[in-house]
Amino acid sequence: MRTAIIGYGSLIWDLENLAPWVSGGWQRGSGPALPVEFSRISPKRKMGLVLVIDNDLDHDCATSVIQSSRSDLDQAIADLAARERCPENRVGLVSKADPAMTRAKSADVTARVGHWLERSNYDAAIWTDLDANFSEHTGDIFDHARGHSYLRTLQDASLAEAWRYISYAPEETDTPFRRHLATDEWWCSLDFGDQADKAK
Repeated sequence: MRTAIIGYGSLIWDLENLAPWVSGGWQRGSGPALPVEFSRISPKRKMGLVLVIDNDLDHDCATSVIQSSRSDLDQAIADLAARERCPENRVGLVSKADPAMTRAKSADVTARVGHWLERSNYDAAIWTDLDANFSEHTGDIFDHARGHSYLRTLQDASLAEAWRYISYAPEETDTPFRRHLATDEWWCSLDFGDQADKAK
């Protein structure tokens, strides 16, 4: 069993406790194109904005792939869930051998991953499948202006963590909101590099 782990955010620059359970390095930009954006507010990241597959958006971003070293698919899922601090049922799954095992919050994402998997050398693919929760936390639908306004409400360690996460996100995760921030004077004036590195 060859299982592909699909990544698009911090997993790529910080495997953390998943590191012993992968084989080889990241194949950057080689995964399925998915609608990824910074539209999740994460308690794990001090309430900063983090990347999530957001099916309400109409753009695509490249994703990356690394191989699990596990031969057992259930164990590969458990490894990823442990890294993401999420229940195992929030790990998306598509399997070539058993389509009935498919698990994802979006049929569109399932189709995209399945199409990519059929053209790959992998037997299964898994990914973090958490919800975009910006609206749940703020009462507003995520867009550039609201995302920017939310970031400006963060202070101290929360703002530093938000800056770190967005700044360190992989280049291929070229979301519209990230491009928007790259043109914003306030955002570009921030620099928490030393503080962020110490927080790793």
